[in-house]
Amino acid sequence: QVQLVESGGGLVQPGGSLRLSCAASGSIFNIYAMGWYRQAPGKQRELVATINSGGSTDYADAVKGRFAISRDNAKNTVYLQMNSLKPEDTAVYYCNVESIFAYWGQGTQVTVSS
Repeated sequence: QVQLVESGGGLVQPGGSLRLSCAASGSIFNIYAMGWYRQAPGKQRELVATINSGGSTDYADAVKGRFAISRDNAKNTVYLQMNSLKPEDTAVYYCNVESIFAYWGQGTQVTVSS
């Protein structure tokens, strides 16, 4: 049974920072990519950032220069450092792990508001 446990969401003022974490546990092998997606109310889920096993990263244009994704392969954990947050970053953020199958976390709410 594979489980993804997310943490780090919350309420922050515009311009603030948050760090999301996602730890994968269980029988999961050969992870080749980990990432974060988000879904705002009334919108489709969209890619935020991904990182592959070699450390190569990819970001949505909307977050480039503000967000940074990293991973700890030994811990099967992926992080998302979010800086200079904007109200439009408000969404539920989902962790994603790609191996033989795709796994999703339960989501963590990020709200950017004054």
